[in-house]
Amino acid sequence: MAKRGARRSQSRRSGPSEHEVYLRISGESDFAELRRRYRRFAFPATIGFMVWYITYIVCNNWARDFMNTQVVGNINVALIFGLLQFVSTFVIAWWYAHWAGRKLDPLADDIRHKMEGDSEVTS
Repeated sequence: MAKRGARRSQSRRSGPSEHEVYLRISGESDFAELRRRYRRFAFPATIGFMVWYITYIVCNNWARDFMNTQVVGNINVALIFGLLQFVSTFVIAWWYAHWAGRKLDPLADDIRHKMEGDSEVTS
């Protein structure tokens, strides 16, 4: 039984550390391509959603007549726009999951296998 605070013996690895493997892989073209693909989706989707959200806020504050327009019974444009905020959030999440499964995951899996292969060699 080891005493509290006692140093555990660690075997020295002869190969590169996980950090070194990550640094090497992060400099490769596959990793740069993965980042480029992610940014190509994330930035436009984020900007689009923010424009939609800010439009909703602006209309609620400065276009009250438009937002108070009755559509059906007591349901007005403001209520519909508010509910569409939730719908758009779920649509974007579904779209991203679908898109990432086709565009990001295969490339990320390849990179992960390379990194795990390099890490196993060092163990």
